[in-house]
Amino acid sequence: MTQLTGQAATGDDVVHLTVPADGGYLGVLRTATAGLAARLQFALDEIEDLRIAVDEACAMLLAVATSDAELECRFSVTEDALTVEVTVPTVRGAALPAESSFAWKVLTALTTSARATASDGRATISLLTRRSTGY
Repeated sequence: MTQLTGQAATGDDVVHLTVPADGGYLGVLRTATAGLAARLQFALDEIEDLRIAVDEACAMLLAVATSDAELECRFSVTEDALTVEVTVPTVRGAALPAESSFAWKVLTALTTSARATASDGRATISLLTRRSTGY
């Protein structure tokens, strides 16, 4: 299911994309990420960094997702930034890698900011990337 909601209450464009929680569908999310970042006129290296970060975040979530899960992705597009929030239902007792892990080092190196939350049987990773000023 793909849904473009138009203008959100904040004036941002918001795109919701839901795919099965299976590594075979991550290409869809990488392509959507690249397309939206290109729309914001991100530099090519910024687009590639964001694609890698989204892929890494999804891989972290797939490791803790329930067997029949769907990966929900919310893209918020502003004038100079793209926020990507990826969410899955998790197996009981699942935990995301620690912020000191290599995976988190990758996320924080490739984005402006990254954070994770886990509660009520769901885990979410949020990535914010701002376009560099010299585009």
